[in-house]
Amino acid sequence: MAETPNDKQVAETLAELYEWKFGGKDRGRFRISMKHMQALTGRKRVPEAMRRRIAEELYELGYVLIDLETFFVVLAQRTFSSYRRVTDDALMTVTSTAGHA
Repeated sequence: MAETPNDKQVAETLAELYEWKFGGKDRGRFRISMKHMQALTGRKRVPEAMRRRIAEELYELGYVLIDLETFFVVLAQRTFSSYRRVTDDALMTVTSTAGHA
């Protein structure tokens, strides 16, 4: 019987998938179903604590795991570095017009 992979091994496999060509793209972000995550972890159920540990391991490799309950999304951390930042003025304007002040 094959040994169940540990959290780090699962994270490494997810990171490797990021670099593989599939779904019409050479590499990049992807989603993985709960069914495939179960197969990858060798478990019938992937508990919340395990999901967090896998996300932490993946983060150490430069990726982000987003748990959307029925599937997961894997993105590179660098994807977020070019996102616009909320300014103080924008936050104050939105909160004051929305009645949050």
